[in-house]
Amino acid sequence: MTPPQRILFPPEKICMVWQQRQSAGAGLRNVGNTCFLNAVLQCLTYTPPLANYLLSRQHSQACRQQGFCMMCIMEAHVNKVLRSVSAILPLAVLRAFRFIGEHFQLGREEDAHDFLCCTVNAMQRACLSASNDLDISSQSTTIVHQIFGGFLRSRVICFSCKAISDSYEAFLDVPLDIKAASSLPAALEDFVTPEHLDGENCFQCSKCEKNVAATKRFTVHCAPKVLTVCLKRFDCFTAGKISKVVEYPEYLDLRPYMSQADGEPLLYSLYAVLVHSGVSCHGGHYFCYTKASNGLWYRMDDESVQLRSIDTVLRQQAYLLFYARCSDLRIGERASSSLAPSHAPSFLSQCVASSKQAGSVGPQGLTGRTKGMKDTGRERSRSRFPLWGRDLRSCSGDTTDYDDASERRTGPPSRDRGPRDSTAARPSKRIC
Repeated sequence: MTPPQRILFPPEKICMVWQQRQSAGAGLRNVGNTCFLNAVLQCLTYTPPLANYLLSRQHSQACRQQGFCMMCIMEAHVNKVLRSVSAILPLAVLRAFRFIGEHFQLGREEDAHDFLCCTVNAMQRACLSASNDLDISSQSTTIVHQIFGGFLRSRVICFSCKAISDSYEAFLDVPLDIKAASSLPAALEDFVTPEHLDGENCFQCSKCEKNVAATKRFTVHCAPKVLTVCLKRFDCFTAGKISKVVEYPEYLDLRPYMSQADGEPLLYSLYAVLVHSGVSCHGGHYFCYTKASNGLWYRMDDESVQLRSIDTVLRQQAYLLFYARCSDLRIGERASSSLAPSHAPSFLSQCVASSKQAGSVGPQGLTGRTKGMKDTGRERSRSRFPLWGRDLRSCSGDTTDYDDASERRTGPPSRDRGPRDSTAARPSKRIC
C-alpha cells in the first residue's frame, strides 16, 4: 500500500465520542415502502463520528458543489432529526432517491444493505467532488472513508516454495456467511480461516512459474473506526432467508481477526442494529435499534421511537450490525466479547470516566454480553465483497423482533408492513 499524496481530512479531527448529550431525536414518516430508507438513515444519524461532523456544518460551509451533494443532504437531515421531537419526513433524501442509486424506485421494496452501500458511496463521491486526479490512497482519506473504511490483506502461501504473496483491498463493510456460524465471532473466525487453492482453483506462483497448490487467507489489515457487518441472510437465487439466531456481543474484540493478531484488544462497541422482519427478500419490514448520545437504546420503527433495554437489542435476528471503535477508552483493562464477569466493573468504570471527560455517556452495563462460540465443520463460502458498491443488488432480509412480552409497538402502522415471521423460535439465552 502506497502512502497517500494528499490528506483530504485530518484523521485527528475525527471525534469518536458524542460532543453533545441528548435523548433520541425524531422518528421518520413512511410514505409507502420506505422503511428500508428510514432504518438506514437512523443508523447513520446515530453514528457518533459522522454525526459530530455533520452537526458542526463544516461541509456545507465549504461545499462548492452545484446540484446534488449527498453530504449536504445528510448534514441537513441529521441536524433536523436530532433537533426535532415529532416525526419528520426525510423529503430531501426522497427527492435525491434516484441520484443515490439509479436502480432505486420509490414505492418499491428495496434492500436496506443496498441502500446503505449507495448512500455511503454517494457521500464519498461528494467528498471527492472538489478534488481531481487523486491517487487511490488519497481517495481513502476523506472523512467518509476514514470513518467507515479499512483494508483487507489477502495472503497466499505457495505449498512448493513457501513464497508469500500479499495484496490489499479497501473495504467499507464486511459481509459474513452465517450458514454454519452460530455467533458473530464464529462467522469472523470463518472469514479469516485459510482456504486451500488446488485443482482448478490452483495458484500461479511467480517464483515457481507454474500453477501450484497454495493457501489463501483474508485478514483485516487496517481496522476502520466504524465497523459495519452484514450478516448474509438471503439467497439471491431462491429469495429464501436464513432466519437462524446468530448471537452478537455488545463489545467485540477485532484483534483475533487482524493481520497482526498479537497485541492489545481492539475493542468495538455496538451502537446500531438494523433488523428485517419477514420470511423472504420480497416483502417484510425494516426497523432498527440505535444508541443515542445519552447512552440509552431506542427502537426506531418509522415514526415510532421507543426506549428499549440492551437485552432486547441483543436478542434480534440482525441483518446489519454497526460497531464504533472504542478509541476513547484508556489502554489497560479492556473487555473483549468473552470477558469474564469479574472484569466488568473495572472496564465499566473506565468507560464512564473516559466518557465524562469527553462530555458524553459511556457504555451501559456489560450484563448479557455474548461469548463467541467457535464452530466446527463450517460450510465455506468464499464470496467476499469488500467494497460498498460492489455487487450491490444483494437480497433483502428478515428478522423477527424478540421484544419482551410487555413491549408493544405504538404509533401508526407502516404502509409497507409485511407479515411477521411468527413461526421463528425464540432464541436461547445468551452465554454469559
